[in-house]
Amino acid sequence: MSKSNVKILRLSTVIDKTGMSRSTIYDWINPKSPRYDPTFPKQRRLGLQSVGWIEAEIDEWILQRTQAIE
Repeated sequence: MSKSNVKILRLSTVIDKTGMSRSTIYDWINPKSPRYDPTFPKQRRLGLQSVGWIEAEIDEWILQRTQAIE
């Protein structure tokens, strides 16, 4: 993927894509949470009060999870 094709997803879209709740996603990215998932893509800071995730990383994570289930 070239850098010009990078798409940033906001939390609401990540929730829609994963089918998980806001609290679950924040648990997955919190190393202090018992539900921490080090494989879940890291959020990227977009501004002082905004973050997003790279769409390709979220898509790859979903693909890996579905393959692990099969």
